Amino acid sequence: MSEESAIRNLPASSVGGQSASPLRQGAIHSSHIHIIAVGGVAMATFAAMLKEHGYRVTGSDQGVYPPMSDFLARAGIEVIQGYRPENLIPAPDLVIVGNAVSRTNPEVAALLQSKIPYQSFPQALGDLFLEGKRPLVVAGTHGKTTSTALLGWVLVQAGRQQSLLVGGVTRNFSQGYRLGKGEFFVIEGDEYDTAFFDKGPKFLHYRPQAVLLNAVEFDHADIYRDLDHVKDAFQRLFTIVPPGAPLLVCSDFPAALDVAQRSQKSFSTFGFAAGAHWQVRDVRDDGRQVHFTVIRQQQEIGRFSTPLMGQMNVRNALGATALCSELGMSAAEIAPGLATFLGVARRQEFVGEARGITIIDDFAHHPTAVTATIEAVRLRYPNRRLWAVFEPRSNTCRRRIFQKPLAAALALADRVVIGPVFSKPQDQLTADDLFSPAELVSDLLAVRKAAHAGQSVDEICQFLTERCRAGDVVLIMSNGAFGGLPRKALAALA
Repeated sequence: MSEESAIRNLPASSVGGQSASPLRQGAIHSSHIHIIAVGGVAMATFAAMLKEHGYRVTGSDQGVYPPMSDFLARAGIEVIQGYRPENLIPAPDLVIVGNAVSRTNPEVAALLQSKIPYQSFPQALGDLFLEGKRPLVVAGTHGKTTSTALLGWVLVQAGRQQSLLVGGVTRNFSQGYRLGKGEFFVIEGDEYDTAFFDKGPKFLHYRPQAVLLNAVEFDHADIYRDLDHVKDAFQRLFTIVPPGAPLLVCSDFPAALDVAQRSQKSFSTFGFAAGAHWQVRDVRDDGRQVHFTVIRQQQEIGRFSTPLMGQMNVRNALGATALCSELGMSAAEIAPGLATFLGVARRQEFVGEARGITIIDDFAHHPTAVTATIEAVRLRYPNRRLWAVFEPRSNTCRRRIFQKPLAAALALADRVVIGPVFSKPQDQLTADDLFSPAELVSDLLAVRKAAHAGQSVDEICQFLTERCRAGDVVLIMSNGAFGGLPRKALAALA
């Protein structure tokens, strides 16, 4: 039987979006929820949310390591190492299946043969947490994690006791979620697929009562065929937004604007592009904070500041300001949250300084984000030699799709180091499809840009130690751990 046929034959209660959780009407404190593939950031965060909400929570995964193993231990969540049928004995009341596993996983296979109810993480979130709330969904191919966390912090600082779920560790909350009694639930709307039995984007389960849409560009080549396919996903998100609900769209990205226009719904725009309803002026970075003035249709709303750096983060702050304003908040209510927001771990995160060399860790993995991050670091650290160290790790960057755009983006730095292409057994590529570090180095050398193809994390660490000098800034970018390179490099320099 094909996977598609198998999905059609699943019980209705198992397929994401088709039925309610069996726990909605049950007694929370007597309910046991088990999570398959609990070790990722999003799933571990959701496990902690469930635990705090009163459920008994267990999880399984194939090797959970720090920092997530430490996070789960602190949350009091039992993690079973390895996927086995016996992990489902005694039977839990509900199983949540992560999108990192397929139906051939031994624990999932046993689940499919049982009568235990199961759901995807996004559907369970909708059923167990969003009832009676006003979900504010922040979406887009870039900027959504920072924008979500920023929006959540602004609301808290303004006295709104909102809930929050974001795909990263917010430095203000020291975790990726918050459960509050207020009307709003701020959610990072991920466009990645939901589960093996539900290939639609996660954000379709989040019942949006407002949407803040940042960039729309091609990404996730393992999921989407092309840019039109990506746009279709965001079009589906707009379709489920109720009439009259706030829709804020970044007009700096033509594809985002196209999605909004095709929805035939009323929306407001924000960005640097001429004609946007919400704009910023007089942007100034004083080395500690960026200051900017927000304009709405030629009328000044207020002067704001944020510790975040770069144009992309100013745009993130503008989007959050615009949405808060449309929710009825004043500039005086919005400003304190913007000024005290500390950011998200691994988003332009200052790791440390040794021998006068600054190490910064960032999640950038798309050419647009790489460009924006390099420009932001240059603005915050002017007149300093900038190293860009990049790992081709995401399912898109591992392919040749961004071979030339990444070269153009990385060329904005003074020195470039490219790491080995990350190997993923579940997504094996032919040599013709694989990103080429050697070609990237050749392209950069052709434009007289110093570049080096690193052979391993240890070799890159040694290379940086030998060649960096006082005053340099080393920007390390990857959507994964990069073998712990940021802190290894700092320790080696020290």
